[in-house]
Amino acid sequence: MLRSLSRSHAVAVHQTRKLSTSKVLRSQVPNARLEVGPSFEEFMKNASDMGSWKAHSETPRRAARELEVYPDDPLATQDYLSFEELDLMDTAEDKHTRKSPAARFGSQRHGTILLPLELQGAVTKLISGSDKPMLHVDAKRLFLDDSNDEAQWNPSYDVRYKSRRQAHQHAERDGTAFASVALPSHYAAIFAVLDHVKQRLGPNWTAQHVIDWGSGTGSGLWAATQVFQNPSTTETLGLGGDVQIANSTIKTYLGLDKREGLVSIGRRLLKDVNLGELEVTWKQAFKESNKVPYTEGNGVLAISAFMLSSLQTPLARKTLVTQMWESGADTIVIIDHSTSAGFESIAEARANILRMGTKQIEDPETDCKSTTGCHVLAPCPHDHACPLHHPGSKRLLCGFSQRLQRPEFLRKTKHSGQGHEDTGYSYVVIRRGPRPSPADQQVGRVGDVGKRELQKFIAQNKPVVELTIDGEHHLETPPTSIAANADSFNALHQANAVEQNALQMSHSSREMDEALRSEAYHWPRLVFPPLKKSGHIILDGCTAEGKIMRMTIPKSQGKQPFYDARKSGWGDIFPHAPKNRPQEKHLPPGPKFASETTLTKASDRGKRIQHDDRKHKSYSRLAEELNEHKKKVRQQKQFTARNGRAEF
Repeated sequence: MLRSLSRSHAVAVHQTRKLSTSKVLRSQVPNARLEVGPSFEEFMKNASDMGSWKAHSETPRRAARELEVYPDDPLATQDYLSFEELDLMDTAEDKHTRKSPAARFGSQRHGTILLPLELQGAVTKLISGSDKPMLHVDAKRLFLDDSNDEAQWNPSYDVRYKSRRQAHQHAERDGTAFASVALPSHYAAIFAVLDHVKQRLGPNWTAQHVIDWGSGTGSGLWAATQVFQNPSTTETLGLGGDVQIANSTIKTYLGLDKREGLVSIGRRLLKDVNLGELEVTWKQAFKESNKVPYTEGNGVLAISAFMLSSLQTPLARKTLVTQMWESGADTIVIIDHSTSAGFESIAEARANILRMGTKQIEDPETDCKSTTGCHVLAPCPHDHACPLHHPGSKRLLCGFSQRLQRPEFLRKTKHSGQGHEDTGYSYVVIRRGPRPSPADQQVGRVGDVGKRELQKFIAQNKPVVELTIDGEHHLETPPTSIAANADSFNALHQANAVEQNALQMSHSSREMDEALRSEAYHWPRLVFPPLKKSGHIILDGCTAEGKIMRMTIPKSQGKQPFYDARKSGWGDIFPHAPKNRPQEKHLPPGPKFASETTLTKASDRGKRIQHDDRKHKSYSRLAEELNEHKKKVRQQKQFTARNGRAEF
């Protein structure tokens, strides 16, 4: 019996040790499960079941959705991109198609113009036979303006010598320097203007005879022959390439200039060039035999480039303009520098020609009404007085800019490594005949951006179609009305109608171009660079009413007008009418401050004018003011003391 008790005691001790060991190990394990009673475990299980049921009951049951068809729109991600990201995504083809046809027609600008290969070879050959160090000295003497703190090259040529003998001695040297420095700059401006004239007049008008007042070394000849080429030749205008003078539509060229040095250099540049059927003549003055009847002036182009501002007297400028009008030319092109003197000359010439056109209309002896009078083709969309011209003012001018890629000889002559330069110019193009009347309908206002917006709008407002089983009886429900989105629908209704009109005319691109040319006579011209904000674009344009109007194109007007406004530039003609009524911009006729006599750059429009007040902050100026103040106080005290003694 003692043995059995001892065995049972040993078993109990072993089980006790085993249980204590398991508790110790369980306590060492992190987050060990608590040992609770069976009743407490049942209570906790019921509580967890009630919590999960409550959570499921609070979650709203998702309603059954009907089957919908979502269109595959790979361009939908572009709606969330910024302006900079969209510009980086635009390729050359995208830029051409994303814009509306009307906006493309109004922004036919040249990024950078290159000199034709024939002209580059002729000038290089001329420079190779001259004294190159002396050429650089002459170029600085004639065209480098060092009157300001920073010297700048100015292509204007207005040198005057004391005697004819001295002028004759410098004639050839001045002509070589002119061909090396001023000729490329003048060519770029004349090419840009003539190419714009060709675009506005269309393929039905071609220049066959050119009369050039102030021809110089022939910059007008080179630009005109490059612009007006035969349709059979490859149109690589302004890019050098295979464009040659021999393939031009121009048959005769008459250059008028009294500067013998420039004319002789112009002849030398054409010496080894194949002119084809072109007949080139140089004269010192315009004669009666050179006039063409008004009825036969179609195809005659009269040019005067950078000549008016070099004339000293108003009478000489008026005489030149009168000769251009009486020449019988169908189209008159006058170009000058983008300076106060150049713009003043352009504005005066414009007013004189329009006045002569009005007198011709009032003349009872005039027979042909189609060539009677005249109108401004570019840049103005009206025939009223220029709203930017205020006689005597030096702050405002209507000027534009064209970039030129400098050829090798120009960089070497100027001793500059910069590969381009910008030429500022003012111009006016006047054509005989009355101004075309405004068009009845608008075309070409929708591009790829507008078409995609219309497609998305139609897809979003497409009525939902309920899927049913074939043969099952169901109630027909009316389609979802678009009246809920009446505001957006009305905003896009006009754009949709314009798109349909454009699609109807798309089968004939020539009809589209003719319609746009007729409309472009009344589109506003952007005279200042656009102010591009995040949600709207501000455009300052010269309108058909003869006023400078500020137009605001917001995003809410539509993606296509906003895109065209964001891609517009200084000098474009803008086709879209603003959503809200434009505001007339009243420009000051004179300097805002008495000390302000310099021109305000067009790129600085809309910015705050920062006046140079460094002299007011200098210590020497403050010391002088303090001394003057002390002197006045001392004099006042002395004067008071004297008067006090006299009264006493």
